[in-house]
Amino acid sequence: MAKQDSAVVDAPATQSDTKTDTRDQTKRQPPYAVILHNDDINTFDFVIETLRKIFGYELEKCIQLTINVHNQGRGPIWSGALEVAELKADQIRSCGADPQMKSQGALPLRVTLEPLPQ
Repeated sequence: MAKQDSAVVDAPATQSDTKTDTRDQTKRQPPYAVILHNDDINTFDFVIETLRKIFGYELEKCIQLTINVHNQGRGPIWSGALEVAELKADQIRSCGADPQMKSQGALPLRVTLEPLPQ
């Protein structure tokens, strides 16, 4: 028997070998910000305590966020996945209005959600 050359030649890579099929990749949702809006009725103390209760932030962070929202008219207080942002917004609304200010027409804190740029 004659000895044959046993060298194996690699086949050239095809386009399908080098490209990742984008259908198999999951698309990431953009993060969302929970935006708190300023009002002239709910007290600083109520806003600060609500932020502490819902987000578990330190007192200093809650004070700074409250001051920023007061000065700017609105501001982000949390960001993350849409589902969690919706939950956090609902939790804030469920705290109701400042009990000390209900006689003055206080409403629950106003929050909205906004997608953040990726």
